[in-house]
Amino acid sequence: MRPVATDLPACAAVPLTTLAGVHTPPPPRLTPEAARALQGMLRTEIGPGLTEQELDAVETRFGFTFAADHRVFLAAGLPRGSSGWPDWRDGDPEDLAGRLARPVEGVLFDVEHNRFWHPAWPSRPAETSEALRAARNELESAPRLVPVYGHRYLPGTAGEHGHPVLSVHQTDIILYGNDLADYVHHEFAGRPSGLRAHATVDFWSYFVEGGPGVDVTAPTPFSPYAVTAQEAVDCIRMLALERLIGRRHHPEQLVEAGLTALVLDVETESLPLLAGLSRSEHEQADALFDQVLGELGLLQELPSDTTDLPWEAARWELVRWWLHLIVNGSLDPGAGGDLIAYEGWNALARPRQLKPLVERTDAHNDPAAIRRGAREHLAERIVEEAGRLLDGPWPPLD
Repeated sequence: MRPVATDLPACAAVPLTTLAGVHTPPPPRLTPEAARALQGMLRTEIGPGLTEQELDAVETRFGFTFAADHRVFLAAGLPRGSSGWPDWRDGDPEDLAGRLARPVEGVLFDVEHNRFWHPAWPSRPAETSEALRAARNELESAPRLVPVYGHRYLPGTAGEHGHPVLSVHQTDIILYGNDLADYVHHEFAGRPSGLRAHATVDFWSYFVEGGPGVDVTAPTPFSPYAVTAQEAVDCIRMLALERLIGRRHHPEQLVEAGLTALVLDVETESLPLLAGLSRSEHEQADALFDQVLGELGLLQELPSDTTDLPWEAARWELVRWWLHLIVNGSLDPGAGGDLIAYEGWNALARPRQLKPLVERTDAHNDPAAIRRGAREHLAERIVEEAGRLLDGPWPPLD
């Protein structure tokens, strides 16, 4: 799933800088044993792996190359039984060709309809038809992206390993795993490895390093909404929970939360200090925020990480908060749905009760919905499902 760019003012995406310009040790090469262990997390049927001859034949037929770790993964076993996994052995050739073409076609769609133009390309021609022709020529030299699962892609760079997995929807392109193993751990087991992405991929890295896409791991882009002291304290607690599970935040968000609480007559010794920080003093925000948490008695109340799922209790609290933000209009439905899918549904082992919301978010973010102009209606369906979940028991489990 891709996050949706919004006009919400509370925060903007922080560009990722791990794809280029950072010299970090590459992750270890994927071994067949490690690949089989990853496939044990997938909860789908695993067929016999592709032979070297089959892998070579796929590359020849469709005109691309698998990255080294992608080849090892597919040789260890071929995931099937779900339409999300490309069936490189018996799949419909037209479907496979369409998946391979989708990243480039998505960029061209935004060139035609959304005025996208890569800064490294020559000047954009005035005529749209000429701009499309020039863009297509430029894209011929970009590394091919090869589908891994759904709209998650790996660069098809022969002999190379450790490239990040990208989630691709037109030019909304985000990093979804620092390498193939990291991606599987996060998407299907909720346990990212914490490795830093080291590989750079020409053209596509632009989107992850500050292009037009928005990063679901960036600070939550919600508008301030608290109108009571309790709501202000609840917001502070939720920001603390986000930090607890490892989400990033802007110092401005902590300062703004403190200022909102102060205006609504929340009283602690450190709150005026947090609320009064100038931009040049933002490095003090974290420490003062911790002091405010302690003075409000919130530090002692934060849940522990005591189950097999990472920060399970905290994530369920956050999912409920994000649903509330969607319903009250403080969080864009598409961005909120993506956030819940990424930090909630995936990390909580895909509880079926959240699946309808995830499916509605996928429908909202589908390029076909954008072309049809159907996103407003689909956003309303996300809000409806968010309200339905909030009206039921919590957590929404059997």
